[in-house]
Amino acid sequence: MILTVGIEVLSLAPIIFMLQLFDRVMSSRSEITLVSLLLLVAGVYVLWSALDWIRKRMMVRISMRIDWELAASVFDASFRRYVGRKKVNVNQALGDLLQVRQFLTGGPILALMSAPFGIIFAVVASLFHIYLAIFMVFSMILLLVLAYLSKRLSSPVLKAASDASADASRLASQSLRNSEVAFALGMHHNIRRHWHEQHQKFMALHVDSSEASGVIGGMTSFFTKMLPSAQMALAIWLAISGHITGGMVIAATMLMGKALGPIRTVLGEWKAISDTRTAYDRLNLLLQEEQWHGTRMKLPPPVGYLRVQGLTMKPPGAKNPVLKDVGFEVNPGEILAIIGPSAAGKTSLVKSLVGIWQPESGMVRLDGVHVGEWIRDDLGQYIGYMPQEIEFFEGTVAENIARMGTVDSDKVVEATRRVRLHHMILSFPRGYETRLGENGHPLTGGQKQRLALARAIYGNPRYVVMDEPNASLDDSGQEALLKAMLEIKASGATVVFTTHRHQLISRADKVLILAEGRLRWFGSIQSFNAQLASSKPVTKLPEPGASTVVDKPRNLAETTGPKANEIAT
Repeated sequence: MILTVGIEVLSLAPIIFMLQLFDRVMSSRSEITLVSLLLLVAGVYVLWSALDWIRKRMMVRISMRIDWELAASVFDASFRRYVGRKKVNVNQALGDLLQVRQFLTGGPILALMSAPFGIIFAVVASLFHIYLAIFMVFSMILLLVLAYLSKRLSSPVLKAASDASADASRLASQSLRNSEVAFALGMHHNIRRHWHEQHQKFMALHVDSSEASGVIGGMTSFFTKMLPSAQMALAIWLAISGHITGGMVIAATMLMGKALGPIRTVLGEWKAISDTRTAYDRLNLLLQEEQWHGTRMKLPPPVGYLRVQGLTMKPPGAKNPVLKDVGFEVNPGEILAIIGPSAAGKTSLVKSLVGIWQPESGMVRLDGVHVGEWIRDDLGQYIGYMPQEIEFFEGTVAENIARMGTVDSDKVVEATRRVRLHHMILSFPRGYETRLGENGHPLTGGQKQRLALARAIYGNPRYVVMDEPNASLDDSGQEALLKAMLEIKASGATVVFTTHRHQLISRADKVLILAEGRLRWFGSIQSFNAQLASSKPVTKLPEPGASTVVDKPRNLAETTGPKANEIAT
């Protein structure tokens, strides 16, 4: 602000110089005075330019500092919001940060900083004649009122148009990601219709915003042209009336330009200012809502003791809980199989076990600490997670297996050998350096699952959670999965997985049956097999920490649905 004060004061130099030329040099015809004034104003211009350069450098440094401090926080907040299934556009969030940063180095911010100094120029004009000062103040107030009216009329519509544009872009991006399905099912025209409806909504709002600000914009354009001419006419009238000199006429005209110039710039850049304000508000809301609430204290590596107590969980955006009062325990070195019919809540339970979704009530504890309170970067290296829907990041095979961190070749090869994937990867175009991701090497469903499994067991994690890990595996893949699970168990780690296949269930130490979001049965594999053999109802859970059985099924088919036959065989 001090630099701006200095710059605005020095900006009076050309006005004073012009006044002296017309009122002193012209009347005295003194060449020495002319040269002296020229040298003096040149020195002022050097200082003025230096201060302006310093201010611009400071604004650039400030904008870079803001980006440096907020970029990671904005990315992390967007990441957490997306994981929580909240409406977020990561590209828009980072674009908002870019817009705020660029605004701090552009002309509009300098105009906003210079606008208040119009009062100083009005005071200087009052030294010539009070009428000039009054007219300048009136002109500034008039333009500010027009700016306020423009904001009130256009800002809400501009925000709605911006949101509609983001929705249309998101829909288009989503449609392109599913283009193969759309092509195969002949959905192209239907998808285009949905996108076009959203696009038309944006266009309608855009037109509304233009119409809302059109009248005010026209009035603003008229007054920005008319006011300087009216002020010059006033100055000429004062001059011919003998109240001011000819030099004062020119000086007053220049003062008027200095006073109204920043306001005209603000009016001309109002859309950019409004967009930046909207971007700032979005960033502020994002950072406030998505603050990290976990512990910042570094915790020791987990052993793998898992305890779930009274877990009731409602997925983000859902109205009703999908898990209700679920409780069980798994000790280090044990394998837990979670089974149940479709929509039983298995995937929701898996996401709760690794802290992706937070419970409405109850707790998921790993080594006595709620999984949502761990520092994720610390906990992540000890956790293996394999989701049902598998995606890979833009990067090489090795980078994806190494979780996009520093690639440890020995650990990468160890993980791929465990799942019998090493030789298959070597057959890829560039082996472990083959690119994956949206535009990378195409993979089959089985290859995706094996790569995801290799990523999950990379670095010998202490706690591995897998959702339908064998859904797309052939016999060889299933054997590799079983081998990897037993090796993880032998290392003392905890393994949890969901499945419908008896081959995996038979290798578990404990079995948990879910149905309609409730725990129907939980016990050891021996008790589970005995239950299958006897078809007798279980009346009490044999494991500590679990609640009483809600239902007493006569056989597994009543609990798990149509796929129970596959399990039972």
